[in-house]
Amino acid sequence: MARLLELEVAAIGQANMAGDIFYQLGLAYAYGRDVDADRISAHKWFNLAAARGNRDAVACRQELAAEMNADEIAVAQRAAREWMTSH
Repeated sequence: MARLLELEVAAIGQANMAGDIFYQLGLAYAYGRDVDADRISAHKWFNLAAARGNRDAVACRQELAAEMNADEIAVAQRAAREWMTSH
């Protein structure tokens, strides 16, 4: 299911998705809604949403980062950058 969500987002992302959809994906990964909970993926999607102006994503990313170690945050940030450059 997680892979399907990411494939759907990849297709939609080409149409300049709004930050609120990325925020919803962050919530899905943060709380395990229809996907396995994954803090790194949640942080990545919150990061992308925040970059598109979603203020709620900024707060969620900060809360999530407080529960993550530096290596996990670095992996999430790298994943967000890679997603941005490929879409």
